[in-house]
Amino acid sequence: MPEGHLIHRYAREQHDALAGSDVTLSSPQGRFDPAPYAGRPLRAVEADGKHLLYHFPDAPVLHVHLGMRGLFLRYDDPAVPPRPGTRLRLAGPAVAYDLIAPIRCEPLPADAERALRASLGPDPLRADADPAEAVRRLTAAGAPVGAALLDQAVWAGIGNAWRAELLFLAGLDPDARSVDVPAAERLWRLAVVHLALGRDLGQVVSDPAAPDERWVYKRERCRRCGSPVRTWQLGGRTAYACPVDQPAGGP
Repeated sequence: MPEGHLIHRYAREQHDALAGSDVTLSSPQGRFDPAPYAGRPLRAVEADGKHLLYHFPDAPVLHVHLGMRGLFLRYDDPAVPPRPGTRLRLAGPAVAYDLIAPIRCEPLPADAERALRASLGPDPLRADADPAEAVRRLTAAGAPVGAALLDQAVWAGIGNAWRAELLFLAGLDPDARSVDVPAAERLWRLAVVHLALGRDLGQVVSDPAAPDERWVYKRERCRRCGSPVRTWQLGGRTAYACPVDQPAGGP
């Protein structure tokens, strides 16, 4: 599943390419009704966690959630025909985007939009995120920190790769059941910095000096110390941790 950094990258790219233009919406697959958006210019594209929100005047917000298999295909020539399985095509004067296999592609009435936003925790990539609220939610989660980070109601936009790498950078054991305020603050600062790097480069970046490398995620050995990486199931996903750099009962 694309994590928050890629969703924000999509939002920024599509906003820059399409916002302010007359955008034609169509559904070659026939599973989305574009009629409410016909003839309306796209005002803005924003990301909130793993959700994309498209804003049109006098129309419901268009909500897209890629899920595990969803993706966008970009065409610099909007005259290129879409694939038959395209759920939604967004076509502007100079570019088109085809949305393939999303888990959600739907209009959101105002009350549903409010409910969606209320269900999400602070997003490290949003300027309106409240660091104090992020710390409060994480320290109050009552679950192992590695499970809490995957809960979008705690922090929005974090997925399995970021969970592994951020907890490594913070020196935290994913199984730790209590995280104090200093540790939560440290983890939030790391998330803000590294997810922004990931958004800008289009990939998980946990080491700016080696952006293509990971510390523990999907590695057999820790890239820092060489210890065998510990793996187990946590929060429904495979957790990765270094037993040396993330000791049980550590800070």
